[in-house]
Amino acid sequence: QVRLVESGGGLVQAGGSLRVSCAASGRTVSNYAVGWFRQAPGKEREIVGAINWSGSAKYYTASVRGRFTISRDNAKNTVSLEMNRLKPEDTAVYYCARARGESIVVRSMEYDDWGQGTQVTVSS
Repeated sequence: QVRLVESGGGLVQAGGSLRVSCAASGRTVSNYAVGWFRQAPGKEREIVGAINWSGSAKYYTASVRGRFTISRDNAKNTVSLEMNRLKPEDTAVYYCARARGESIVVRSMEYDDWGQGTQVTVSS
């Protein structure tokens, strides 16, 4: 089992930037796709984006495409989410998760290990 820990969340004004990171321990995630999800109060958890095992393929949900970038460093067992031009509607708890395989998947049921989440709040 992989232990995932997110960090880097916080409070930022609309239009600003934040970088959240996901550090894995206990087992490498280098052979697996990793996804970023978010859950806002009163809403269901949704996928933000995902990256395949090598970093050669990425997926972004439409609402963040062009503003958010996912990257990974397999040597350091970390995955990052760079968020630019943030909007109040990006406010949520952000989670990273390890997929069952090396390819990108978008359904949360296809992810086995989850972090505890980090709060991102965007003020207007």
